[in-house]
Amino acid sequence: MKNKLNLSSGAMFAVLLVFLSACYETFDPKTYAPPFTISGFSSVKQIEPSSLVAYWGFENSLIDSVSKSTGTGKAVTFQNGFKGAALNLSVANKSYMTFNPSATITGVQSFTISFWVNPTFVDANNDKAIDGILGLVNLSNPTGFWGNVDWFVENGSNNDAAKVVVHVVSGANETWMNVSNYKGLFNSWTNHTLTYDATTSKFTYYINGSAMTSSTTSYTNTAFTGSGPMVFGCVQFQTNPSIGCCGNQDWASYLTGSLDEVRIYNKALSADNVNALVVLQGKGK
Repeated sequence: MKNKLNLSSGAMFAVLLVFLSACYETFDPKTYAPPFTISGFSSVKQIEPSSLVAYWGFENSLIDSVSKSTGTGKAVTFQNGFKGAALNLSVANKSYMTFNPSATITGVQSFTISFWVNPTFVDANNDKAIDGILGLVNLSNPTGFWGNVDWFVENGSNNDAAKVVVHVVSGANETWMNVSNYKGLFNSWTNHTLTYDATTSKFTYYINGSAMTSSTTSYTNTAFTGSGPMVFGCVQFQTNPSIGCCGNQDWASYLTGSLDEVRIYNKALSADNVNALVVLQGKGK
């Protein structure tokens, strides 16, 4: 007598599931989700690509990805950054980077400069303040004390009340801008962006995509005439040899920490575009 195959209803259901899973791919909700967009952009590369005149990603190199030129580092290293690797600097080594800018940088009319920084709070004398101004991203002027762009953290700053200063010179005119009493600058990543619109003569300073302050200066000549090297990690007179008229200053220091994702555009990005730049970088886009 032949044995009959007798499957319970549970066993038959299990066989059916195996059959169906063999016929259909596993459903993955992520593959059906629309791509993230902000202000119409899904990637930083989509934001005014034709206006980008310089970009340092610091992916274990000092190369400007636009010009393909390489900067010169003094005692610099690389470490994990805001995105990929980042330029690592230390006051102990008096480290900084210089870069010889082309006319596409020094000849801008309107412009945007944007970068991420993660500064370490260094207080060697225990007075609860940094030990000297900390240069960020600068454009030197070898004939003067200050450069054409001086961007630094001011003396007296600490994590509860930091002051960030930007000084811009073009021709006979200059502008000083600052953000005071900023909390949380040290030991964390923040984005800093400065725009200048030559048609309206307006500067706007953003931190993490939010406008913090603005100023109006009508330049007779908006190109950065007489510019020397760009300097990352200290102001121009702290380099060795010192750029400018007057040599190193005991009230100035060197950035300890990391710089990353430095971008220069030859136009003033709109507020929406600055915010999109920050948000998309934050999402690794």
